[in-house]
Amino acid sequence: IDNKTIDLSDDDFLGEFQCTLGQIVSNRKLTRPLLLRNGRPAGKGTITIFAEEVKDNRMINFEVEARKLDNKDFFGKSDPYLEFYKQTDDGKWQMAHRTEVIKNNLNPTWRPFKIPLHSLCNADLQKPVKVDCYDYDDDGSHDLIGSFETNVEKLQEASQNSTEFECVNVKKKEKKKNYKNSGTLRVKLCQIVKEYTFLDFIMGGCQLNFTVGVDFTGSNGDPRSPDSLHHISPNGLNEYLMAIWSVGMVVQDYDSDKLFPAFGFGAQIPPNWQVSHEFPLNFSADNPFCSGVQGIVDAYRNCLPQVKLYGPTNFSPIINHVARFGAAAAQQPAASQYYILLIITDGVITDLDDTRRAIVNASKLPMSIIIIGVGGADFTAMEFLDGDDGVLRSPT
Repeated sequence: IDNKTIDLSDDDFLGEFQCTLGQIVSNRKLTRPLLLRNGRPAGKGTITIFAEEVKDNRMINFEVEARKLDNKDFFGKSDPYLEFYKQTDDGKWQMAHRTEVIKNNLNPTWRPFKIPLHSLCNADLQKPVKVDCYDYDDDGSHDLIGSFETNVEKLQEASQNSTEFECVNVKKKEKKKNYKNSGTLRVKLCQIVKEYTFLDFIMGGCQLNFTVGVDFTGSNGDPRSPDSLHHISPNGLNEYLMAIWSVGMVVQDYDSDKLFPAFGFGAQIPPNWQVSHEFPLNFSADNPFCSGVQGIVDAYRNCLPQVKLYGPTNFSPIINHVARFGAAAAQQPAASQYYILLIITDGVITDLDDTRRAIVNASKLPMSIIIIGVGGADFTAMEFLDGDDGVLRSPT
């Protein structure tokens, strides 16, 4: 740029290079040669990108209790909850956290909770913080029991010396001469901890290990038929391949060796034509690895005409297979390995109880499971497995 205009068209083009965010983050320092728009080298020039996450990811762990709170209800006792506020630059209060409501209790102990340090005080331990204690009402007209102002530094000190904060109701104090407080609040724990992010682990050297499991059950239809979910269209794709490309292209940049195990399940495989729920797509039990996402695609294409689609649809064998590696990684002193299993399927899970048990066991491991459904079958059972409506538990 050798002029004052913001139009880059009248400046000299020196070169370019393209990459993904994943490549930058996983390398931390990425150097590449500059290229011309036709892809040829732009002289000897290079560009170097350094990755650094500028973010305060510290959290404050709280344990809080109150005693002798005012009773705001005619029938029963108050239903107290707390609201924590930070002060903005213009002096206004902005809510950072609200606790759960404890029913019918004037001496409540709230469940442990955490608030991002930045959300509560912009990482300034002396920045004012306000705490309000309310009595919950079903109609939304919650009654203020009392409040107080402090800062994170004082909250930390109070947690160490058992200092109590007085909850004061200003309106009540103005009306009553002998008013002292509307109860007290004790901070049993105020601990600042660093909560590590995905990028912290990746930039610290943690490797993602990507594994693919493909459904070869008979419900997919004959791959030679255009109606089959395994039928490869003239453009070279089907729903299985699109899922592999979509997820694989994101994950592969975080895996240094780009070698991905790929398995099939639910098919009869040569030479004995026994049904297998855990066979390598390249038919090499000793080396099931594929080179990059393209290697998975190639192995899938080569495998498809060599197997007979059959059934049933069992997920647990391949989940347990990857979980064994996750269990080994969990025994290591450093968090250096994380496993991602992508399962692509067309229908209802046959071994649902075993799959539930396998997922629950894997939940304790450095491992994630992605299940993608293709076609128009009933995927209700898979929605149940995600645990959005409650913690997934093993069958009794």
